[in-house]
Amino acid sequence: MMRHAGAERAMELGPDEPARPAVPAGKGELAADLTQPGQQFVLCKGGRGGLGNRNFATARHQTPRFAQPGEPGTEGDFLLELRIMAEVGLVGFPNAGKSTLLTAISKARPKVAPYPFTTLHPQIGILEYADFHRMTVCDVPGLIEGAHRNAGLGHKFLRHIERCKVLVLVVDMAGTDGRNPCDDYEQLMAELKLYDPGLLEKPRLLAANKMDEPAAAGNLRKFKRKVRKVRIVPMAAAFDEGIGPFKVAIREMNSGI
Repeated sequence: MMRHAGAERAMELGPDEPARPAVPAGKGELAADLTQPGQQFVLCKGGRGGLGNRNFATARHQTPRFAQPGEPGTEGDFLLELRIMAEVGLVGFPNAGKSTLLTAISKARPKVAPYPFTTLHPQIGILEYADFHRMTVCDVPGLIEGAHRNAGLGHKFLRHIERCKVLVLVVDMAGTDGRNPCDDYEQLMAELKLYDPGLLEKPRLLAANKMDEPAAAGNLRKFKRKVRKVRIVPMAAAFDEGIGPFKVAIREMNSGI
């Protein structure tokens, strides 16, 4: 428990105080959303501080045996949540190539391996341009079906893209592991909508990855016939193919916001 009076702060530890039940996820109201540098918010205001006996000492009564007690402050149960702030968020299923793409466009070195969920924590990379313009890109853990219900890494993943200005949907256009790129795209869109419909209002770009694979070109043609009204950048991030047009595209989209 933290109490403060003026500039003074003190920590009060109560080992015998019974623990309060945690607030269930999704319950309660938003108390504050700190999004700007230097922004402050008083969550619980401390009570007025008391006065010790020395404050009542006089020349005739130098050791008074009374003091003024302090007043209780406000308290409550709160859930503190960290959300990474990045301009571009990479979204996709496991093994779609998000970490490989982040490695190709920045100096970040996330773990890259041929098995699902190699990324367990959000990774941040700084994309630099020749004119010294910079953009922050966030690679988040792979999404799976039911993520809006907190399946897999669920909310640990989804909350970090709420801050992003532009969403990049990374799709394995080669259909590795028997996946269908069209189904992957539709499922990604469904999970985003079920978690927060506002995510679909953000500008988004589709990175058609793994175009070096033989099946990718045919899958891309089928994808374009079925999925329209989405900007597509073909690439093979592992071989730096298509990275230039991708960097131009996300900068244009971010500048237009």
